[in-house]
Amino acid sequence: MARIKIDLPATFSFSTNIPVRITDLNYGKHVGNDAVLSIIHEARMQFLAHYGYSEMEFAGVGMIMSDVGIEFKSELFYGDTVIASVTATAFSKVGFELYYLLEKVTAGKKTTVALAKTGMICYDYEKKKIAAVPEEARKKLNP
Repeated sequence: MARIKIDLPATFSFSTNIPVRITDLNYGKHVGNDAVLSIIHEARMQFLAHYGYSEMEFAGVGMIMSDVGIEFKSELFYGDTVIASVTATAFSKVGFELYYLLEKVTAGKKTTVALAKTGMICYDYEKKKIAAVPEEARKKLNP
């Protein structure tokens, strides 16, 4: 069986802490795979806000997630805090990739929880069509 393998960039331009909520737990009493996707979404929203953007207001356009890959490495539990690092790469005319490194600290040791990548496509919601990546946003996210 072929497994997803995510090769992370060497550096990340943004990092934030996201606490694990009780509602993130599944029947195995650890964070479920769907909740990891929600944590990635929260990290993306904070990353965009850091640069003055949102998914609906990205220098004049919106954006849509075109794909996602997650490589699970370790469990998360209620009370853990995720250190989510995010960076933008691989800009094209209409999109780019966001990479995520999710870590936690336990007993003073940092552990990788998950690696992820999302493909982001710029989109004009009024016209219902794909749009070009705004040059202003490209320069801010990929200096």
